Amino acid sequence: MMLQIITLILVTIVLAILLFLIFGRRWIFKAIVKKIGNIIFTDSYQENLIELIPGLAHVGLQNMLENNLRADSGEVLHRPIGGSRSWPHLSSLTFIPAQITTFPTDSDDEVDVKITIGPKAKKPLNTEIPLLISGMAYGLALSEHVRMALAKAAKEVNTAINTGEGVVLPEELKLGGKLILQFSKTAWAKEQKLYKQVDMIEIKLGQGAKMGMGAKIQPENLTGRARKLMGLKEGEVAQIYEHFFDDQTIDDLKDLVKELRKVSGGVPIGVKIAAGGRLEEDIEASLHLGIDFISIDGGQGSTHGGAPILSDSFGIPTLHAVVRAVNHLERLGKKDSVSLIVSGGLFTPSEFLKVLALGADAVYIGSALLFAVTHNQSLKAVPFEPPTEVAFHEGKFANQFNIDDGAQAAANYLTSSVEEIKEGIRAMGKHSLKEISRQDLVSFDETTAKFVGVPFSFVPWSDMKNEEG
Repeated sequence: MMLQIITLILVTIVLAILLFLIFGRRWIFKAIVKKIGNIIFTDSYQENLIELIPGLAHVGLQNMLENNLRADSGEVLHRPIGGSRSWPHLSSLTFIPAQITTFPTDSDDEVDVKITIGPKAKKPLNTEIPLLISGMAYGLALSEHVRMALAKAAKEVNTAINTGEGVVLPEELKLGGKLILQFSKTAWAKEQKLYKQVDMIEIKLGQGAKMGMGAKIQPENLTGRARKLMGLKEGEVAQIYEHFFDDQTIDDLKDLVKELRKVSGGVPIGVKIAAGGRLEEDIEASLHLGIDFISIDGGQGSTHGGAPILSDSFGIPTLHAVVRAVNHLERLGKKDSVSLIVSGGLFTPSEFLKVLALGADAVYIGSALLFAVTHNQSLKAVPFEPPTEVAFHEGKFANQFNIDDGAQAAANYLTSSVEEIKEGIRAMGKHSLKEISRQDLVSFDETTAKFVGVPFSFVPWSDMKNEEG
């Protein structure tokens, strides 16, 4: 009997709440809006919540957030992915279509997009596609699962993957795909037998989002198997240095290139640098080392975590970097012997093809591929955590990542991108990536047109030809 009474009371309460919400909700909402309105329209600016509107417009939401994080920690921030600054980019460049003066290539015709990096090396790197997977390190950035997914994808589409600054997974070596070892300023990944197992070695001197700076990774931010493979003791900080040698000189680096070439058996040896204001000087210094390729990372480059001042206020745009680098290599007569790999803020097939048309031999893809490999698996983290929590080594959902699903998603992304690049090449009436050059480009921005050395779309083509005559 008592249970029935309690049940009746509860049902009555629920019904009363429902009736109140149905018939009284307008009154409730009106009361809330009236109360908020009175506060907003009567409180002085100094104590009014609406102060946030001009405040955010003046300071910026991201700046306000980051300044609060600085106030909370008192330490240098380590912002993931990269900067948010709007740089001059590739959008004002468009390709010239083949229609009647020349004709498009049939969609059934095959298009050759194979590339060779380090043509003068004893063992050049050959890949089926011009897209390489950028250095995203196991342990320092990516989880073991995501790293293996990317390695499997690289093998499936017959391209190469860069190790980044992290330790190399034994499983990745056993996989047998094309591997680029990033020779970094660390104590790990320095075994001579490793040099003989890779297809290319990239000496990392800098990158777009961090320049030439190193980092210290505290033990709590680097746990598990990665620490063991790196040879770190319990409680030991993982150190990425700013130099390879004490009192480092250019001759030290030249000797390093010679040693790596000898020990590796002749695979291409190159350097990775951030694109800066003295790019031509950096290129000449790199060539002095006797390298086979240069990787240049533009100012839009990304990283797992770097000081905002480095990604926001250092470097030059990727567009400027590739044009200046190609021009200087041509002036020095090195364009055909020293390969150029470009990266930094490149996300779409059209951007990849534009950079290749401007003279790059290959493109590194990082952030775009990171989001592709996680694909719908990122839903395991959102909406309460960012998608990268599925991909990063210390991510809360890293162990839930499915390697095979990730590998398929990454391979699909690369395949789709390459097919779109081929479609663009056909639309220009060409059959090979080697036929594409900046002569296939035009710009609707006069400044970009002058800098790149392509026609300005406002000027008729006949006038451009007459001026040249």
